[in-house]
Amino acid sequence: MASGSTEGQCTVNFVPIVRRADVSVVTIYTEGEEKEPLPLFFPYRIPRRPLKGLGSGFVLERKGLILTNNHVIEGADDIWVTLSDKISDGFKIPAKVVGRDPETDIAVIRITANDLTPVELGDSDLVEPGEWVVAIGNPFGLSHTVSVGIVSAVGRTGTDISLDSGYYNFIQTDAAINPGNSGGPLYNLSGQVVGINTAIRGGGAQGIGFVIPINMVKQLLPMLLRDGYVTRSELGIWVIEAQKLNPEDRKELNLVDSKAIVVGSVSPSGPADKGGVMPGDVILKFDGVSIKNESHLQWLASTAGVGKTVTLHVSRKGKTFDLQVTLGQMNKGKRRIFRG
Repeated sequence: MASGSTEGQCTVNFVPIVRRADVSVVTIYTEGEEKEPLPLFFPYRIPRRPLKGLGSGFVLERKGLILTNNHVIEGADDIWVTLSDKISDGFKIPAKVVGRDPETDIAVIRITANDLTPVELGDSDLVEPGEWVVAIGNPFGLSHTVSVGIVSAVGRTGTDISLDSGYYNFIQTDAAINPGNSGGPLYNLSGQVVGINTAIRGGGAQGIGFVIPINMVKQLLPMLLRDGYVTRSELGIWVIEAQKLNPEDRKELNLVDSKAIVVGSVSPSGPADKGGVMPGDVILKFDGVSIKNESHLQWLASTAGVGKTVTLHVSRKGKTFDLQVTLGQMNKGKRRIFRG
């Protein structure tokens, strides 16, 4: 998809992509107040300082629907959006939160508008290491800054990048992503959005940025628009990768694949327990999808839907078979499906 480079020089012309894409990128301003100290420890009222924030977002539909990161708007009392053609005069449009999901750091806001230019959403499952990508955002308040890089890796998990996140499959890129880029789009060379720029390892530009795949957003968006939040389903199990077990346990369970997902414990009377799942079972597939790692299974189980009956393809003592499990609802405030 991307043109190659000759003698160390990039031959890709990014100008047409940026011209088409930039009009859909917005600047998001937020304002709130710091929380008042607990009166038990601070009996006197202390003036609260205003807290201001800055981030990026992009247009999903012409009538004002905008996608960004949850952390960009979280805790804000007021949210404003500046469109690409209004940057010079500083005109800000008030926005309201439509839905947000702290777990995946996704938020949808809306402004009053009639004729915005929405982005075209791509297929992040097709993104491959080595292809060119373009990030557009507002780093350090420098509006509509363009940075270019390659996809360094795909399938990074929250554990890989030291983030407390319940989702998996980050896209890693060396395109410069700095504070203020959060919520902005990552484009492929077809001008399609393949992800949301969200994290910088170490808190500064080090050539390592992380992006939420747009396919994850597509899966959650209908629920966010309908309910304003995400209701998650769960299996009710704790799992561990085989490579984390000691050699004796791996031998006893007849585990050859170091990445095999092993059930460590099952919640009594939970969905998996009722479906016949037992400690020591190896989960090979979830509803026909081969499991890549712990967080992959977590994502599949949490987004499949409460009350849905799924097929688990498992291995137990060398024998493989299917189990039917009807998923339960994850308790609010429970950040992980798997406790451990």
